[in-house]
Amino acid sequence: MLLKDQITEDMKAAMRAKEAVKLGTIRLLTAAMKQKEVDERVELTDALVLAIIEKMIKQRKDSIQQFEAGGRQDLADIEKAELAILSAYMPASLSEAEIKATVAEAVTASGAAGPQDMGKVMAIVKPKLAGRADMTVVSALVKAALVPAA
Repeated sequence: MLLKDQITEDMKAAMRAKEAVKLGTIRLLTAAMKQKEVDERVELTDALVLAIIEKMIKQRKDSIQQFEAGGRQDLADIEKAELAILSAYMPASLSEAEIKATVAEAVTASGAAGPQDMGKVMAIVKPKLAGRADMTVVSALVKAALVPAA
């Protein structure tokens, strides 16, 4: 079953169970998916759906940080609930060791010599790790791998 179909089924189940938070979050997700389909005139694949979910998760994390900094714990709690629902659709995260191994492999494959080659390495790493690792962590690991040893 495609991820898109799974999300639709989960929305129906949330309606039947009268789970307001879950239903609202899934509706936001389906709206974002439909927007992407209309804007780009494409049929969504699982990879595209994961990219949308990843973007929404990043937005929720940023919002939580802002709300907590502003002393609005009530709004932060709502965002945390949405974050948990969205995170359930993401594939299992890779461990740091697995990410480091993928980065090392990409550095070797690209023939990267230093920080100026970060784009080449990220181009190889991103498709392999999309949805399975936080790209800010991956970026930091790539940067660390490309810095020449002093």
